[in-house]
Formats: sequence, structure tokens, C-alpha cells
Amino acid sequence: MNGFQIFFGDITTIHADAIVNAANTTLLGGGGVDGAIHCAAGPDLLKACRTLHGCQTGEAKITKGYRLPATYVIHTPGPIWQGGSCGEADLLKNSYQNSLKLAEAYHCHTVAFPSISTGVYHFPLEKAAPIACQTIRDFLKSSKHVTEVFMVCFDDETKAAYEKADAAIQQIDE
Repeated sequence: MNGFQIFFGDITTIHADAIVNAANTTLLGGGGVDGAIHCAAGPDLLKACRTLHGCQTGEAKITKGYRLPATYVIHTPGPIWQGGSCGEADLLKNSYQNSLKLAEAYHCHTVAFPSISTGVYHFPLEKAAPIACQTIRDFLKSSKHVTEVFMVCFDDETKAAYEKADAAIQQIDE
């Protein structure tokens, strides 16, 4: 049974095979989720990220989880919102899809995501949530290894937006 769950929490405390880091293109740490993950994982994460030589927006790369309860960290730079006419929706979809493909390649069963690009990158939450939920649900339909995906929301507004988007998708699928 493939599952998708949305809940409130701190992604750095999630016990999963992989957590996804809403990284910047350097992969060398930053603010928000990225900074929190780097802080919780410890200095070895930064050392590992230096060997990856960055990552393009919408792509994904993987490291160990180090001090995190997750085995792996999948790093994906989401798009910076520029008004919606610069391919931001496709790039966001790619961030989720490529992260899930990488998790599948590493035989991860459980994957936890933050809300990619909706913080300092200013992607509108009401536009980002449906893209994320649809991409995750579509992936789970054919996944061989990834069976559980968690959307870990950092506040009530984010959680409500994802719940609303996911409910609408489920209603269409019925």
C-alpha cells in the first residue's frame, strides 16, 4: 500500500530512509530548512556537499544523513518565484520528481519532504501545494521501493494548504 501523509513537524527529527533538503544551488547550506538540516546533520554534511559541486534547480543529489535520524539527505534546489512565467511550476515538479527518483534508486521506502520553494524563494503556497501533492501521488502509483511519503509542514498555514490541495486531487482521482 502506497501512502502519502501530511503533518506538522520538524523535518530534522523525522525517522525516514531519506529526508529532502530544500537546498540552494551551491548545496553549501543556507537559511530555513536548508540551514536547519545542515545544523542538525553536523559538519560532515557540508564536507560531503562540497564534493557534489552544486546542483541545478529542479535536479537532485544525495548524501548520507550523518547525525540526522534519516539515512540519506536528498538535496534539491527549488525554483525562485519570478511571477510564474519563467518555468517555475515545471522546475518545482522536477524537484519533487527527481528527489523521488533518487530515493527509488537508493531503495528508500520512506521519504520526507519540506514545502520546497515556499519560504525565502517565495513560490506561492497555493500554487506549490497542488504541484507537490500531484507529483508525489503520481510517483507512488508506479514506485517499486518508495512506499511512504511524508509532507512535513512547519506551520499551520502550510499544512492547511497541502491538506486542501491533496483533498482536491483525491476527489478528482475517485
